[in-house]
Amino acid sequence: MALLSVIRRWHYRDHLSIREIAKRTGLSRNTVRKYLRSDTVEPRFKVPERP
Repeated sequence: MALLSVIRRWHYRDHLSIREIAKRTGLSRNTVRKYLRSDTVEPRFKVPERP
């Protein structure tokens, strides 16, 4: 997902605060913080097994 790479770039390279990133993306600060803490590049969603 391109949004995660943009969030990481703004935070680590451009040194934007989490609050500023949240304003620019429209996400909550908690979500931005969660994305920065995760080691994955894309968020993974659990898909239930279907019969």
